[in-house]
Amino acid sequence: MPPTATTRRRFLHNSALLAAAPFILPNRVWSQASAPSKRLTLGCIGMGKQMKGHLGAFIGRDDVQVLAVCDVDTTRRTAAKKRVDDAYAAKAAATYNSCDAYNDFREIIARKDIDAVVIATPDHWHAYIAIAAVKAGKDVYCEKPLTHNIHEAVELVKAVRKAKRVFQTGSQQRSSKEFRIACELVRNGVIGRVGTINVSFGDPAKPFNEPTEALEPGLDWNLWCGPAPLVGYSPVLSPRGIHDHFPHWRNTWEFGGGMITDWGAHHIDIAQWGMNMDGNGPVEVRAPQNWETAKRGAQLIYADGTVLTHVKGKGVSFYGTEGEVHVNRGKFELVLDGKTVHKFWDKEVDKGTSMEREVTLTEREYLADAKVKLYNSKTHFQDFLDAVKSRQPPICDVAVGASSAIACHLMNFAYHYGANAKWNPERNKFASGGRSKWLTRDRYRDNWVV
Repeated sequence: MPPTATTRRRFLHNSALLAAAPFILPNRVWSQASAPSKRLTLGCIGMGKQMKGHLGAFIGRDDVQVLAVCDVDTTRRTAAKKRVDDAYAAKAAATYNSCDAYNDFREIIARKDIDAVVIATPDHWHAYIAIAAVKAGKDVYCEKPLTHNIHEAVELVKAVRKAKRVFQTGSQQRSSKEFRIACELVRNGVIGRVGTINVSFGDPAKPFNEPTEALEPGLDWNLWCGPAPLVGYSPVLSPRGIHDHFPHWRNTWEFGGGMITDWGAHHIDIAQWGMNMDGNGPVEVRAPQNWETAKRGAQLIYADGTVLTHVKGKGVSFYGTEGEVHVNRGKFELVLDGKTVHKFWDKEVDKGTSMEREVTLTEREYLADAKVKLYNSKTHFQDFLDAVKSRQPPICDVAVGASSAIACHLMNFAYHYGANAKWNPERNKFASGGRSKWLTRDRYRDNWVV
């Protein structure tokens, strides 16, 4: 969607003004905990449901300041700006009207006074915006799945490394104790040699096929579609106005990747963490029988022979020669020699205990002298902010997020193409059985090429 001449002139003019003009804080600073010069300045891009939680976390902090929000929907970006201004006005006990709202993410990226960007757009925009941001010198927090396809994952890692920026993938389960302890149990051999892993999440993506409806006033639909096909407007993709659900663009092949990339990016990420496969990946993908209609059964095979299968199950389940570990959000179970030794899965069944208690006891009893201790991040946002200060990689660095996304995309090929293929995770190319054209879009629209 090349901008019109008028829009381009206005954009360039505004960018020049933004670069030249100093940012003016209210007369009364809302807290003395962090001086204005010490605050990390943020721009937030994509003001839907996922960003609501992120925005609340950031505006509640004294060491962070949100300077701008961006969304192609006028209603959403106006509401987000008001939320930021109201929060900072309450802190300052004075009028605050300094959060800017943009339709075009490039205006945020052009600002020299913004240190980092938070990206929570639909998946088809992640890579393009993130690459543009790091090239502009911004640190980035980007939601999972990190990219829409494998080509984008490879290019994004290259761009981040070249720009030497801090990049956190929004795979928040890495910062939850139950998942870390589950992976430490596996990595330290507590359940023996693991040969089978089951991951449980929803269905693969389907091609977009919704009727066109009247376009919502105030929505830049051309820009919403961006690098993806320009389809007819549907509220299934971009709900009208403020909404409190996760839109179903994620279930489409053109804009998302179904639950394979949506929840798979969480659970396959944990599976690879437990296998010590960060930055690596499977060597083979296998399609289920009747792959054209199948919704479960796709498999990823790793170099050591471990088989990861998409099932209806408990979340992430590691099966070893000496026991099992099952983990999901707020749920944990350790089985040794056929007996459950620690478990909190159902609060109606597992009364008198808690997930925190069972995980803590497990750590004390089985990991006190562990040789492998994994990165301990207690909160995902704090870990990002700490990494920005230290200039060290965060818990879910771009290479980690990219390798998890690539594994998800490979699994999607099993359902979409019936793929039984060998994969080279070092080169991120098929060794046999796959086609190179599967690695990227058939066509990127207009100038939005990754």
